[in-house]
Amino acid sequence: MADLEVGDAAPQFDLPRDGGGSLSLAALRGKPVVLYFYPQDDTTSCTNEAIGFSQLKPEFEKAGVEVIGLSPDSVKKHDKFKAKHDLTVDLVADEERKVIEAYHL
Repeated sequence: MADLEVGDAAPQFDLPRDGGGSLSLAALRGKPVVLYFYPQDDTTSCTNEAIGFSQLKPEFEKAGVEVIGLSPDSVKKHDKFKAKHDLTVDLVADEERKVIEAYHL
């Protein structure tokens, strides 16, 4: 599969999310989305990134932008990670790495 280029449609996903339930990209159609990928909950750089996005979440919301963090960690790990660091961004679990692979990461 070819690499994604600017302007390409984002690969769709429907993944389990922190706190239960699931989150799909299709449900956010028409809304700007920042989808950030990170390798693991609770590492220094990933924690700093998630805290930064959480601190900026009100500004993203004012602009009508959804922020979603995606990693191969489980929902259970995401829940602990969010609670430990008071994170407010949505986190989705791609344990099978299908979405990560679809984005060629």
